[in-house]
Amino acid sequence: MSHHDAAERDLDILETHDTDVLAAFEGDVPAGTRTPAALSRRLRHAGPAIIAFLAVVVVWEALTRALDVQSFILPRPSQIIERFFATSGQIWGAGWNTLIEALGGLVAGTVLGVGVALATVRWVGLREGLMPFAIAANSVPIIALAPIMNAWFSITSPVSKMAVVAVVVFFPVMINTARGLIEVEAGELELMRSYAAPPREVMRRVRVPHALPYFFSAMKVASALAIIAAIVAEYFGGPQDVLGQYIIAKANLFVYPDAWAAILVASILGIALYAAVLLAERLVMPWHVSFRASDSS
Repeated sequence: MSHHDAAERDLDILETHDTDVLAAFEGDVPAGTRTPAALSRRLRHAGPAIIAFLAVVVVWEALTRALDVQSFILPRPSQIIERFFATSGQIWGAGWNTLIEALGGLVAGTVLGVGVALATVRWVGLREGLMPFAIAANSVPIIALAPIMNAWFSITSPVSKMAVVAVVVFFPVMINTARGLIEVEAGELELMRSYAAPPREVMRRVRVPHALPYFFSAMKVASALAIIAAIVAEYFGGPQDVLGQYIIAKANLFVYPDAWAAILVASILGIALYAAVLLAERLVMPWHVSFRASDSS
């Protein structure tokens, strides 16, 4: 082998090694795993959940037919699906309005929770003073908050529903984010101090990356709570073109398949919000070990 060929071989090995190390560090999935086999593995992981869901629907349909259960007690899945498509324009319009309320409150509660968490890391005394208020806010039930917010922001304004959602979302986001910012390895902080890093750099390079998994765990909970809080807040009055008022109106008329169709829309919206959080988590922190483990399994 000539000296030139040997040099090219060594260069190829070095480039391959550097690419693999960089991909492993950044959490990228190697090109070899982006294959139909990888997709098949993911489908196998989702298989049990899909089978369980279909089994519940089939048993539900069979039992309600066999026992002749009336629709005002528990409608059949076939009835719910039929009304879902028959009233899709109306219930999706109401669902969109509810989603806007949920998103507005989710954003407000998240911004407030993260802001308070950052402040509590900077000032320990503030953390000790604010924690009892945060716990008290989390202890207040939604049914007590909704009438108060309606009085503050007008019963017809979506801001009153957003305020309820923001209060409900605030606590899990603040607590989890603060925990992630505070519970940092002492060795990492000592290393940053040895480099004479200012507090801003310690926050950016150590505390924030460490807090991201905690933050997204809180957001997964908050995304579901946002839809629930918005619908419950709507039960206490307001415009009629929202899911909460739609469900109440149909239930009062004993048209329960329509009410369940609206509940199905609420479930879809909750799943969509949860999926959006999962996507954001993967985009923001692809380096996290949980993604690397799931991609290689």
